[in-house]
Amino acid sequence: MAITLQELQMYKNFDELASDVLDLAKEILPDQLIYLTSFSDTQQIILKLSNYDTRILLAEGMMINLGDTVCDRIDFENKQPLVYEDITEQTCPSELRNTLESVNAKSYLGIPISFIDGERFGTLCAVHHEQSRFDEKSITMLQRIVRMFSYYLVLERVAYRDSLTELYNRHYLSRFFEEHSESGGAVFFLDLDGFKKVNDIYGHDAGDLVLKEVASKLEKFTDDYDDAFAVRLGGDEFIVHFPHILSKEEMSERAEHVLGSLSTWDNNYQLSTSVGIASYPSGSNNDLNTVLKNADEALYRAKKAGKNTYKFF
Repeated sequence: MAITLQELQMYKNFDELASDVLDLAKEILPDQLIYLTSFSDTQQIILKLSNYDTRILLAEGMMINLGDTVCDRIDFENKQPLVYEDITEQTCPSELRNTLESVNAKSYLGIPISFIDGERFGTLCAVHHEQSRFDEKSITMLQRIVRMFSYYLVLERVAYRDSLTELYNRHYLSRFFEEHSESGGAVFFLDLDGFKKVNDIYGHDAGDLVLKEVASKLEKFTDDYDDAFAVRLGGDEFIVHFPHILSKEEMSERAEHVLGSLSTWDNNYQLSTSVGIASYPSGSNNDLNTVLKNADEALYRAKKAGKNTYKFF
């Protein structure tokens, strides 16, 4: 599950550590423009630059189609850097040469940054408007810096992710609500109908697989809506959060969508989903516990109405 810029902004000391990473890399390659990036499923985001170099056409916050980037060609599986000391040489493919020339870079070094499980985070890169020499010792030192940075990312991610499903957890939802609830939004409180029978009949391993399948379906569901995200509260209870004010018609449409997403299951389990919906207005006085309580009350009414449906608070 790709990391989001929104999640990174919640990490403790991320900006400070990112600056430290760039400063250390700059000590190794003082003449280069060093930059740190992260990947979403479709884009590369320039998170931070070591300095502004008007000769290199990159800027913090820039988003680039991932398929159009040089960094997407890095060998993440084997954690191998990608090096072009002179893009005019025959070893540099023409499409990559064109990409680098478009930002006025004549040399490039890209170090892959991954989580321990192999999932891609992004890259640490060095570029220059002239040809460069990247010696083996410098590359090895940069790889060590990246390894330490990866450990930090893992520690932060554990704090905000559910260990079974990799969805966000209650802690992330609480932090997000503290920092962004003034814009208003809506919460869908989901509970699986019939989940206890799966555990009782097929065992808890089967139940865990169902929860992972729910997570996968919710990830695909939230991909269809800007800035929406899914949370596992615990057990078979999930939250989908929409950080914008929605009309009742919009919420109904999305509720029908999520019910449809969770209507078919592997192994033909007799499962359905009930949804309770609570919205909250823009302003600074929103309380997450109250919003969740309201959504839970609506969920109870959905259960009482025969399950496999949704109700509004």
